[in-house]
Amino acid sequence: MQNSKPSSKMFLDIVGKLKTLINEEGIKTGGKLPSERELAERLQAGRSTVREALRSLELLGLIETRRGEGTFLADFKKHQMVEVLSAFIMQQPGSLHDVKKTRRIHETAALSAICREEKLRRMPVWEGLLLKMNETGAVLREDVIREIIVAAGNRLSLKIWFLLKQYSMVPFGEMTDFEENRIIGTMLRSLQEGFEAETIESYEQWIERVEGE
Repeated sequence: MQNSKPSSKMFLDIVGKLKTLINEEGIKTGGKLPSERELAERLQAGRSTVREALRSLELLGLIETRRGEGTFLADFKKHQMVEVLSAFIMQQPGSLHDVKKTRRIHETAALSAICREEKLRRMPVWEGLLLKMNETGAVLREDVIREIIVAAGNRLSLKIWFLLKQYSMVPFGEMTDFEENRIIGTMLRSLQEGFEAETIESYEQWIERVEGE
């Protein structure tokens, strides 16, 4: 008797096609996806296969179904897997330390990549952050790190960083203070000059201060 459940290869194929469709259609967070029937036609797949793929994506919190309205693209940064996984991961001894260490690896790797490439060092975003600190006296901590990860150009690293940020429970949602501005200013100016060691040193000084709160 043949198994009616779609194979893992077929499932991954459908998920890949669905991702392509979302990109091509320009569907943003909160945007509505085509109906199950339309997806089956456009992806050239059985409705049962499409239904299973959508159900799995919904369980991961990547899409959400609203009764009587349809299926919508969810915000991956807020999906429930963060809370579900953290309930298990954070129970292990040393987990928080490992998460913080892994997050730092992504942050320092991004800084190193920027320091080594002149085009990235010359991006106007660094002057923009320095100007904002001088004019307003504060910037959002998360904005500084996010711009660094984004500038490095690794989209997967950015997605992983968002999740690690939530797990590590570091107060990135706070505004910087005077001393932080001084340290960040040194870090950004060193980055612009391509001084990798000095940039990393200032970064570590700043992050130690933030994580110590």
